[in-house]
Amino acid sequence: MTVAERKWWKDAVVYQIYPASFKDTNGDGIGDLNGILEELDYIKSIGVNTIWICPMYDSPQVDMGYDISDYENVYPPYGTVQDMERLIAETHKRGMRIVLDLVVNHSSDQHAWFKESRSSKDNPKRDWYIWRPARYVNGERKPPNNWLGNFGGSVWQWDPQTEEYYLHLFCPEQPDLNWENPETRQAIYKSAMEFWLERGVDGFRVDTVNMYSKGEMLDAPITDPGSEWQFAGYQYCNGPRMREFLGEMNQVLEKYDAMTVGECPHTPDMKRVIEYVSAKEKQLNMVFQFDVVDIGQGPYKFQTTPKNWKLSEFKAAIDRTQGLIRGTDAWTTIFLENHDQSRSITRFTSDAPEHRVAGGRMLALMMCALSGTLFIYQGQEIGMTNFGIDWDMSEYKDVDSSNYYKMVATRTNNDPTALAAAKASLQHLARDHARVPFSWSTGPNNGFTPASSTTAPWMRPLDDAAVCNAKQQQSDPTSVLAFWKRMLTVRREHKDLLVHGQFDDLDKDNQELFVFAKTWQGKKAVAVCNFTDKEVQFEFPKEVAGEKLKLLISSVDGEREGQKLAPFEGRVYLA
Repeated sequence: MTVAERKWWKDAVVYQIYPASFKDTNGDGIGDLNGILEELDYIKSIGVNTIWICPMYDSPQVDMGYDISDYENVYPPYGTVQDMERLIAETHKRGMRIVLDLVVNHSSDQHAWFKESRSSKDNPKRDWYIWRPARYVNGERKPPNNWLGNFGGSVWQWDPQTEEYYLHLFCPEQPDLNWENPETRQAIYKSAMEFWLERGVDGFRVDTVNMYSKGEMLDAPITDPGSEWQFAGYQYCNGPRMREFLGEMNQVLEKYDAMTVGECPHTPDMKRVIEYVSAKEKQLNMVFQFDVVDIGQGPYKFQTTPKNWKLSEFKAAIDRTQGLIRGTDAWTTIFLENHDQSRSITRFTSDAPEHRVAGGRMLALMMCALSGTLFIYQGQEIGMTNFGIDWDMSEYKDVDSSNYYKMVATRTNNDPTALAAAKASLQHLARDHARVPFSWSTGPNNGFTPASSTTAPWMRPLDDAAVCNAKQQQSDPTSVLAFWKRMLTVRREHKDLLVHGQFDDLDKDNQELFVFAKTWQGKKAVAVCNFTDKEVQFEFPKEVAGEKLKLLISSVDGEREGQKLAPFEGRVYLA
């Protein structure tokens, strides 16, 4: 593709905002749209040109807004549709674009559509959701299959009013919409997509995008003999009609030149991923694969110990996602954090006081040197880390965390050793760490709420704002924020090579260093990242040993001579 034909979203740097935790302007303890409006200039100053806002739609908030009761309205504590229209206009005024979350695999059980659907078996909207009769085993009523939900338990909820089960891959309050019904699909496009596209939105991050076609819904294989419910991700993802559904959705999006990035779990087959994001297939522009952020997770995510991964595994995961664009018309993404992940400094480097800044800067360098569309999550740019092991379980607000802890308690009869291990894994991997209020300053509640507010934030702010807050970092040239700004400038100046270049891992088995090359039409860059808390001597791999390499940037300030890397130092060289 020639430079002239490049789509705007390929060179985009996207900043993800979690509205509840970004900034509270009215003192009710919950972030709001006016908080985002107030900080648009801050966001732009980072070097970002697109913002992505997590669900701000009206919702009972069982799953933090991913249970939508009205696609055409805003959750009142966040603001109004008029506030959203103002936010869209102000974002565009600054030369930036705005992307919303599109959550259409399921709705809330409080959505008018579902209220009708569950009211009777002959309601016109009955078939807008997925209803099935019970199975009976030895006279006992059972759900239609053995699928395990994403938050534990069965995916089926018995509805006594009409005496059938409905499907919910997530919470019982999140019934799955029936994409097999063409009438439902058209209503989704009109209400969830066109309503906002007409108001100037530039695209969508598409939640659980590969779950719309469920296939035959047969029993999943037994992988957990101790449970009645079995992991079924390979059953309900990537079903037979996905291509058709996404093609139809894309016809709506194309009219608006709208960008899509799909959330694509449980898709190990790269050929399948390329089908989703191939330009000629006209399904999605790009997807989030979870190869990198799933590193170190157990078979059931939290069933693991902290730092349970090797650098070679991390590099192989990056190689898979970077490899999507090698010799194809596909596109890829780079991210280490989002609202569903814990903080990358804690997970992949070290949040010890002496290393957290170095770790944050090195990860910024690595991400900015990788190909694809770059996604930064709020707080990542200032190096926010996980909260401490000393925080009580009552501080974990996420349904996923509390369900896991309760499950361990039930299965082990409250065994203290098992509960301590469960808490340690949550302290490392829970989604809650991304959802704490943003640290703006050292003021009350870390500047998240107005100084005059007497209402506590909906979630406890971090204890470390004295050493990590946006206000201080904006004037500190050695900060994580200052380095993100520099690195994003470097990425823009060398975008052919760094955004579009071919990635090659030059030292796959090295468990201390990540060394990779980027090449584009005769140009070459080499990145070297030290993933240890020790000084490491390095030599350039044979593939580039003969090249004349000039240091472009280091994540450590001052003169960087020779081939000795400081703890958690990253460098980029140009050939």
